[in-house]
Amino acid sequence: MLTRHWWLTTVFLGIIPLALIFAVSRTVREGESGKVTQGKGGFVSLVRDGEVWWLQDSDGHRFLSKGVNHVNFQGDHCPALGFSPYHRNVLNKYGSEEKWAEATAQRLKGWGFNTIGAWSSPSLFRHMGYTVILDLGASAGADWLRGLFTDVFSDEFVRKINERAEQLCRPRAQDPLLMGYFTDNELRWGPDWRSPRHLLDDFLLAFAPEAPGKRVLIRFFQSRYPTVSDFNKNWGLNISDWEDLKTLTQLPPPPNDAVSHHRDRDRMAFLKEIAGQYFRVCYEAIKRYDPNHLILGCRFAGTAPDPVVEAMAPYVDVVSFQWYGFEPPLPTLRRIYEKTGKPVMVTEFSFKAMDSGLPNTRGAGQPVETQKDRADYFEKFVKALVKEPYVVGYHWFQYSDQPEQGRFDGENSNYGLVKENDEPWQELVERMTRVNAEVDALHHQSGH
Repeated sequence: MLTRHWWLTTVFLGIIPLALIFAVSRTVREGESGKVTQGKGGFVSLVRDGEVWWLQDSDGHRFLSKGVNHVNFQGDHCPALGFSPYHRNVLNKYGSEEKWAEATAQRLKGWGFNTIGAWSSPSLFRHMGYTVILDLGASAGADWLRGLFTDVFSDEFVRKINERAEQLCRPRAQDPLLMGYFTDNELRWGPDWRSPRHLLDDFLLAFAPEAPGKRVLIRFFQSRYPTVSDFNKNWGLNISDWEDLKTLTQLPPPPNDAVSHHRDRDRMAFLKEIAGQYFRVCYEAIKRYDPNHLILGCRFAGTAPDPVVEAMAPYVDVVSFQWYGFEPPLPTLRRIYEKTGKPVMVTEFSFKAMDSGLPNTRGAGQPVETQKDRADYFEKFVKALVKEPYVVGYHWFQYSDQPEQGRFDGENSNYGLVKENDEPWQELVERMTRVNAEVDALHHQSGH
């Protein structure tokens, strides 16, 4: 879950046929019953055969997205050292970013991967299928690391989202190697490790008195409670006028269970309003500048509240979910699919081992003992995941190990497929190669 943003500002228009890039070990042939196709020809789209979902490239080949995040020439900057050890090592090894990109793409394809995941170097984009994380909410003031949300009801939000979409989507609109866009990373949709507050509470207590979002919230309350007295009774407050809500800075503890129930019911209802506005504005901005590519969701961080899932359904093609447990969260993923009808990708998961010599004290997930354990857990996780017919991919975090002394946020873990010196963790990548070659057949069987 704890990933960071690498701005993707350059595009290389792909000229290699996607049939060669998104190679799959088992191709499901055209003409089978129950096929439902979404998207336009010439670009990656979604296909459903009976109950089984697939991605499909511009040549009609179906595939699961097998990706790796943060495949980045710069690696992780280490403040304690003043440089990125990985970047320094690969610059010495390859001599240029172009040669690094060619060698790295060849490696990933040899290990059975077919997608460049989030926060990766644009120099890879002409070599393989890729995704882009747009950071739309972040461009308008959201901060996933601190759990800050932004005022999605403001004109400024709409303006900044459109500016960002024009900057990043317009140049990529005709690129057949682009699989699609993530709108943001790990936005906070409610109480979690970053804050105990609901988003309604943030809009009510932390936003400026004249903030558009606060005005929307007051109208929301007025639509649910005929009078201020009714509102006071249900919320355990004593305001004299709706305008008093503009300057409210704290909520007293609920005096009884009935008040707790009313507050939580309203919080969930308003959360759906917030999410609907966020996803609608993002969808319209992306499609304005690029009507051709998939919208891959907002990369949920381990939880996906029902109101958000329900609100997002009309505005995404795929739901992206991030998880650092030892097994995929299948009940949660099934619930997401049931509520949205949209396929799902796990866009971050990883396992780190103590025999790497790295501290593994910062960053998501519990460490395991050995590289064999990493390989075993990868195989178990991925095979369980792809047996779900609504799953269309998985992206590992990350390509290279983090610095022993910690990156900018202190993470210091053995997440990599390669070490800081660019040498592969051989036992892990050999297992990944075998598993990646097997999963298409397993996924095909998931619908039978």
